[in-house]
Amino acid sequence: MSKNIVITGGAGFIGSHVVRLFVNKYPEYQIINLDALTYAGNLENLRDIENKPNYRFAKVNILDVKAVEELFDQYQVTDVIHLAAESHVDRSIVSPLDFVYTNVIGTVNLLNTAKQKWAADLNNHRFYHVSTDEVYGSLGAEGLFTEETAYDPRSPYSASKASSDHFVRAYHETYHLQTVISNCSNNYGPYQFPEKLIPLMMANALENKPLPVYGDGRHVRD
Repeated sequence: MSKNIVITGGAGFIGSHVVRLFVNKYPEYQIINLDALTYAGNLENLRDIENKPNYRFAKVNILDVKAVEELFDQYQVTDVIHLAAESHVDRSIVSPLDFVYTNVIGTVNLLNTAKQKWAADLNNHRFYHVSTDEVYGSLGAEGLFTEETAYDPRSPYSASKASSDHFVRAYHETYHLQTVISNCSNNYGPYQFPEKLIPLMMANALENKPLPVYGDGRHVRD
């Protein structure tokens, strides 16, 4: 294999689509799906590709430094696409420390391991960090963010993702790790966990249940 790419959180909603895309589009790359299989991870999302010769699954928690290091050694990892995260705002309000551990400390664990294992030639490896537009706060009257928008997180979830973004940038500036950060807006589609906005609304509507809306219902979603 010309590359051995770890995709973290690959059994989740967005991660499973990324894994499928890479496995099918790049047969010359070995794709390692790293996922702890917490409540939102589901390998049923990937049944159609689980027997592909360039696909591997590793049940690993990114908080387990030893397991992450062993995985890097086992597969001679060349690149990381990092999607693993606690991502539900409501859950972050109830249990913010879970978000600090996974989103901040877990990301730093991955960065440290990548820095260590790629030290001989940092320029030929990439760490791609998938973040969120929520690090920029609430949409104002203009209804959009740009890459120049100041960080203004408003929930424990967005604060934890903002922190992880800052660590990724710090590792690029301090250690010259080759990094990319993307801050995507709201996503929806197949395999999305039903606590999220659109599947929740659809399921409740189909079952004649109330449609939960924050505040006065005037919040803007992209």
